This record gives sequence, structure tokens and C-alpha cells, in this order.
Amino acid sequence: MEDLLAHIARSLVDNADAVQVKRSDDNDTVIIELTVAPDDLGKVIGKQGRTARAMRSLLAALAAKENKRSRLEIVE
Repeated sequence: MEDLLAHIARSLVDNADAVQVKRSDDNDTVIIELTVAPDDLGKVIGKQGRTARAMRSLLAALAAKENKRSRLEIVE
């Protein structure tokens, strides 16, 4: 999960070295924290949040395979 989100984020941003992905598990929920450079925050979120919503959908599908819920937090 983390690798896929990191790959997607790195392809979207200008400063790929600043992309960090952290995973934490809380009971039946997988929490992924995505950190990018401040200048690239808009590129990860996308127009009206469409890119972030798409990444959340992918994360939900991957988490469903493990019978878990997911949450993507984009850290500023």
C-alpha cells in the first residue's frame, strides 16, 4: 500500500525526494500519512480534491483485501 501511494505521489510532484509515506495500524484501520513539499501540496490534492479522492479509493480497495478500513491523511 505504502509503495503504491509513494509511487503515485512521486510521479505527481516536482520534488520527489520530499515525499514520505508512513503507515500505522489502529485496530481494523490502516492510517497512511503522506507528506510532500509545501509547493507540491496542490498537485497531490488536485482540482477540487479529485486526485486525493482517487488515491483514497485505491487505498480503500487495497485495504479491503485485508478486511480493513483505510484513511489517507495528507500532512501539510
